[in-house]
Amino acid sequence: MGEYICPHCKNPIYDEEALLCLYCGESLRRKTGVMGKLKYPRPKIIAAVVVFLVLISFIILILR
Repeated sequence: MGEYICPHCKNPIYDEEALLCLYCGESLRRKTGVMGKLKYPRPKIIAAVVVFLVLISFIILILR
């Protein structure tokens, strides 16, 4: 478990998923990249990606 320092009030934040400071309420300015967005993907997104991959693989199989 890591420690993060708030850039505004300089207090330590021990919650790894917090986006706002618990003390001053300001943004912690953490980067939420692609992996951060995919941490808890929605089932509809997963289903759409699976269907898309199946269609692409079927098209590639037919073209060979």
